[in-house]
Amino acid sequence: MNDGYAAGYGGDDQYELVGYDEYGRPVYRQAQAAPGGQQQYDPYQQQGQQYGQQGYGYDQYTPADGGQAAQRPYDPYDPYGSGTGYDTGQQPATPGQGSYGHPPAAQQPYDPYGQAATSGPQPPVAEQTAHIPQQAGPREEPQPSAPAADDRDYRTEQFAFVEEPAGDSEDVIDWMKFTENRTERREEARRRARTRVVALAVVLALVAVGGVGYLWYAGKLPGVGSTDDKTGSATAAGAQKRDVIAVHLHDTKGGSTSTALLVDNTTTKKGTAVLVPNGLALTGDDGSTTTLAKSVDDEGPDATRTALDSSLGTDIEGTWRLDTPYLQILVDLVGNIEVDTDADVADPEAKDKGATPLVRKGQGQTLSGKMAVAYATHRGPGERADAQLQRFGQVMQGVLRKLSSDPQAATTTIQTLGLILDPPLTEKDLGSFLAGLSDLAKGGDFRTELLPVEEGGSLSAEASDSVVKDILGGTAKSPDKDAAVSVSVRNATGVEDRTGKARVVLLNGGFTFLSGGTASGTEAKSEVVYAEAADKENAVQVAKTLGLPTDAVAQGKTSANARVSVVLGQDYEPAS
Repeated sequence: MNDGYAAGYGGDDQYELVGYDEYGRPVYRQAQAAPGGQQQYDPYQQQGQQYGQQGYGYDQYTPADGGQAAQRPYDPYDPYGSGTGYDTGQQPATPGQGSYGHPPAAQQPYDPYGQAATSGPQPPVAEQTAHIPQQAGPREEPQPSAPAADDRDYRTEQFAFVEEPAGDSEDVIDWMKFTENRTERREEARRRARTRVVALAVVLALVAVGGVGYLWYAGKLPGVGSTDDKTGSATAAGAQKRDVIAVHLHDTKGGSTSTALLVDNTTTKKGTAVLVPNGLALTGDDGSTTTLAKSVDDEGPDATRTALDSSLGTDIEGTWRLDTPYLQILVDLVGNIEVDTDADVADPEAKDKGATPLVRKGQGQTLSGKMAVAYATHRGPGERADAQLQRFGQVMQGVLRKLSSDPQAATTTIQTLGLILDPPLTEKDLGSFLAGLSDLAKGGDFRTELLPVEEGGSLSAEASDSVVKDILGGTAKSPDKDAAVSVSVRNATGVEDRTGKARVVLLNGGFTFLSGGTASGTEAKSEVVYAEAADKENAVQVAKTLGLPTDAVAQGKTSANARVSVVLGQDYEPAS
């Protein structure tokens, strides 16, 4: 089979050169017979003649003498024509000349179509079968120097694409996936870490804001006054809303009593148990003076409540009589209490004096009902009465911490006791009141305070400022227009009986006498003081009743439970 690149194989046809392909190989085609027997054009023969005449060396197609090509028999075993006229072997280039005997680049370039031939028509060649061997294309002209790698002009046909083995490709893909997954996992871990840090920062900020808000609301923030302080400074103490109930503990075996005023200040959200000593001096409806203990035993709850209101300037809403058996039941109902005890208490029913104490001294002691009663009524040898009163206050605070804060549940507990309450106090009222105090006690907003009482039952100045004013209302309640004017008398004469004589005179004059106690020193002149301008005339009448000059009357600060305060000086001379 013949093609344009393999001319002269197995045929008698003559071929002519038509050019070169893109790889530099010669392209042939079958020559057409010339009309009239004219010899066909042979570009190689003309070129050989031309180059022979010009003396440019060897021409593989033309004899060295420049004449017509000698006829040679066809040798089937020599396809490339080993004869002189058909030798296509490469010859050494002559110095100063290009490939194939061509002149250097300065000479006229090679014309593959024979246009460079200048010779005239050539004599016809005898009819023969011209064998045109397969030839390699002309070699490229040597370049003067290799250009830089970045300046080379590469063509598409100079590249070859090689497929990698399938196994290697899978390994590379797996490695790329592993690397990508590892990177993604690291990035995801970093994102999660950043998210956690941001979430933690937000939570800490919210906790900080909430904590500061709570401390501000509770008045515990450093540098900021408490709600109680703010309210006390901005609002009159008497204008605050307070609920007060008096509780009297009756020791059915010992016969003694203990009194505490339970105060729920709904304005400041504070609870207090004010412990009232039995020696507090009270004034009866008839103007007679008595003590708290005697009033509870002799006068009854109603009269005692009225006397306390008059003496302390409070508004007690009800009285709760709590006998010791009921206290024992109450403690058992709430499930025992915890108290920091300050003394060992023996079992009152033990016959042996050396028996193990019923209540041990120590922190966080758990007390049953029986133990709570024994501790609340215990007064050691040589102890003041206030020590036993403070133990009663500890027991009451422990009960409030264990009592339910739900009003309905607290009411059920009170109903279970089977108490007979004094009107107007009801079981529902008492249960709701105790539930509110229980909530304050559990939140740490409940405390106990001892009312300071001097010898003789009078209230001290400390009591008027710290307890009576701040806890129980600040000032005495405003009496009715028709009520008798309360007068507090303080003895500074140095003579003990002057207080009693002044009391008799004031009661006869229609005033209510309140004992102000005895001063530690003496005063030369007597003083009559009123707080409100409306009581100026009443103060003048008190001075005249006591036989004191009217210039002793002045406006100033009075005791918490009196409209007029009198300090008897050495100038006071009682009527005979």
